[in-house]
Amino acid sequence: MKSELHPSARKVQDAVRALGFPCQVRELPDSTRTSREAAQAVGCQVGQIAKSLIFKGVRTGRALLAIASGSNRVDEARLSQLAGEPIAKASADFVREKTGFAIGGVPPLGHVRQLSTWIDEDLLSYPVVWAAAGTPHAVFPLDPTHLPSMTGGEVSQIGLRE
Repeated sequence: MKSELHPSARKVQDAVRALGFPCQVRELPDSTRTSREAAQAVGCQVGQIAKSLIFKGVRTGRALLAIASGSNRVDEARLSQLAGEPIAKASADFVREKTGFAIGGVPPLGHVRQLSTWIDEDLLSYPVVWAAAGTPHAVFPLDPTHLPSMTGGEVSQIGLRE
């Protein structure tokens, strides 16, 4: 790990600390852009990767955050039901505008504004999960039971096993 974090990773580290969590952002030489790459880079199961996916509310245009287990895909019909409106996949520009981060490094917290958030209940079956930390090479480990208070999100059945 480098002693000086990339500015985006530093933003995530600062957000984690501001909320009082002891998580430590780690920058790795290998890519953590996908769940499989992240699991290989940190040496965990793919299911232990907490992937942050941004969707767009079709009627409202609001950003919606789904934090899913790396071994699941998001049940878009269920997420739409929870959001109370149809949803669409978000463009890279929309993701950056609404979160302050690029796709491949979107963390579960530290966004430019609060997002409506849902957390895949399957993540709670692990003692530790790993989340993106602002860049495609930065992650941090956390207790998944902290995700609701860390993000303001709601735990729900949003994951479909792949």
